[in-house]
Amino acid sequence: MKALAITDHNTTEGYEKVRQLAKPYEDIIIIPGVEISAEEGEIILLGITELPPKPWKAPNLTDYAHANNALAVAPHPYRGLGLKDQIQNLNIDAIEILNAITSPELNRKAEQLARTQGLPGVAGSDVHAQGDPWNVYTEINAETNVDEILRAVKKGSVRVFQTDKSIRF
Repeated sequence: MKALAITDHNTTEGYEKVRQLAKPYEDIIIIPGVEISAEEGEIILLGITELPPKPWKAPNLTDYAHANNALAVAPHPYRGLGLKDQIQNLNIDAIEILNAITSPELNRKAEQLARTQGLPGVAGSDVHAQGDPWNVYTEINAETNVDEILRAVKKGSVRVFQTDKSIRF
């Protein structure tokens, strides 16, 4: 594992803390981001270090991401606060097709949506507590720097995987 994205809900504080903790480990890239609770549902912005201005509406968030060379990712589209089929009308860069705490059925539905929309599929652990599993990940074919990683995700140079055991650090 060479890169890790930290996307806390509505704050970048977790990214800042992890970035500081990871400083001694020069071979690990910490990707900045945030999971925003938009009016329409949740959207992950990868590659940003500051919160976007409100109102947090999906079109505003995707515009903010793109204006800042970041990505807009739709997490768990068919679970909880997911964007569901609204994704079809948004300028989303990728869809989370493998979420560790989402049912296989809803993950398959998300994968079908990504395929239909011609968008890359990524994985997300969706860890909220210490005991939550870290058993899914995205393999990204890119150089190990944030800009190249984001470009590779947008191009679809990714594959998702699930493991039997939780990844431990």
